Amino acid sequence: MLYDILKAIGQLYDEPMAEAKKRLDSLLKPTGSLGVLEEIICRIAGIRGEVYPSIDKKTVIIMCSDNGVVEEGVTSCPKEVTTCLTSSLFRGLATVNAFTRHAGADITVVDIGLDSDLDCEGLICRKIRKGTCNIAKGPAMTRDEAIRAIETGIGIVKDLKNKGYNMLGTGEVGIGNTTTSSAVSSVLTGSPAEEMVGRGAGLSDEGLMKKIETVKKAIEINKPNPDDPIDVLSKLGGFDIAGLTGCFIGAAAYRIPILIDGFISSCAALLAVRMEPKVRAYVFSSHGSAEPGSRRVMKELGLEPMLSLGMRVGEGTGTALAFNLIDAAFEAYTKMGTYADASIEKYMTGNK
Repeated sequence: MLYDILKAIGQLYDEPMAEAKKRLDSLLKPTGSLGVLEEIICRIAGIRGEVYPSIDKKTVIIMCSDNGVVEEGVTSCPKEVTTCLTSSLFRGLATVNAFTRHAGADITVVDIGLDSDLDCEGLICRKIRKGTCNIAKGPAMTRDEAIRAIETGIGIVKDLKNKGYNMLGTGEVGIGNTTTSSAVSSVLTGSPAEEMVGRGAGLSDEGLMKKIETVKKAIEINKPNPDDPIDVLSKLGGFDIAGLTGCFIGAAAYRIPILIDGFISSCAALLAVRMEPKVRAYVFSSHGSAEPGSRRVMKELGLEPMLSLGMRVGEGTGTALAFNLIDAAFEAYTKMGTYADASIEKYMTGNK
């Protein structure tokens, strides 16, 4: 299925983008003065093939999984916190719950690899298995498991499309996943581990050094092929990253705009783009994560975050905030007056 889906991804529609640009230029404002918001509007029109696309039904897809590398002591939290945080999503206690409530968006929570059997109403169980293996000792997963996890993300997007969702955010819950993301992104970008590894949930200086050495060791032991994204993912990644990679591929295939949250989901987006470069046109960056590797990945993707707030929460919190900006942009795009409405047009064009 994966390779057929990749082949099905098309280019953006040029005509709706041109018409959207024409509409924006007619609005009662200096030409281009909404900056990046105008590029977002035009690109969404091109994705959907509509001059006035609907973006009224949004959700943040949150992939939840445990990571075997936690046993190396690379995080300040025990792995049990992954299950606790996932459970909190269903009690409305997490940051992303607050932000999605404010944005009028939903959350879609997927167990793609929790080390526990969590029973929460509404949890989508697509468990590949109970957590990945320790990347400091060998591959995180098999190649087949990586493909299955990617296809799981594609399937989640397909189901959401069938339910009428027309804008997606991405998020994750998984203690240890900044370590796996650092390893994946280090290989994909050719950057040294020291430039990609951050403090995650709040490591000490000693913990940070241990995390850097663990990433180096994982890369040395597994010897991933940087020209083969699935090989990199299967050897160094997590089920959460793999599932999100599928979400980006699925969003492109089913023509739904999709937002990167922070470092972990940006690595998934980069994997998806490396598998099929046309995916990039469907992807938007919500905020600049405080994780140092995030900036390098964003540069590799050629994307600029909408917000720079020094956040490193995860969960999809940045995408929920960005939903508000996109809503405001479309409110202006669809409801502002034009120069003609204000009887200004004849003074701007002149009578030559």
